[in-house]
Amino acid sequence: MNTKTLELIFRTEGGRTVRITLRDPVEPVDPTAVNQVMDTILAKNVFQSQGERWAEKAGIRLQDRTVTEIPLL
Repeated sequence: MNTKTLELIFRTEGGRTVRITLRDPVEPVDPTAVNQVMDTILAKNVFQSQGERWAEKAGIRLQDRTVTEIPLL
């Protein structure tokens, strides 16, 4: 089974890393659109983590994971 996720990575005011993980993103991923969404999340101050405001973008990752089931004998 193959799964893909898109990670939007942010840093809080205190320097901690937080992530939003989205399953099955539309491909190819549009970096401009993803950056605009991240900017909007920061501008609207939508999320906090342990009382800290999300302060800056830290990265974007597209992860591709393959899991192979092995039968029990």
